Amino acid sequence: MLAFNEQAAVYLRTGPTDMRKSINGLAAIVQNEMKLNPFETGYYVFCNKARRLLKLLYWDNTGFALWYKRLEQYRFPWPDEEEEVKKITAGQIRWLLSGIDFFSAHKKLHFSVV
Repeated sequence: MLAFNEQAAVYLRTGPTDMRKSINGLAAIVQNEMKLNPFETGYYVFCNKARRLLKLLYWDNTGFALWYKRLEQYRFPWPDEEEEVKKITAGQIRWLLSGIDFFSAHKKLHFSVV
């Protein structure tokens, strides 16, 4: 398992990502679509349409590193929101990699009448 820097931000790119992209393509998505600086301390997480493949990109002060995980069974929990970027914690990324779906737990309810 990857050891996460607890102080570093973790950003998910919601929606599917083309997993044929490697470091340069994913760094371009971070900069151009997510509007973030890929050279800052942080982790950038991408998932494919089937939610079986996950890539995690980060800068380690000497170059980019790319971590890749493929599930043989099951699917990664992934947010349903349409936002371009979702910020989560290092603890939440560990939950996500373990299959815990914290995205749908206790969603806020909205009522207009009693």
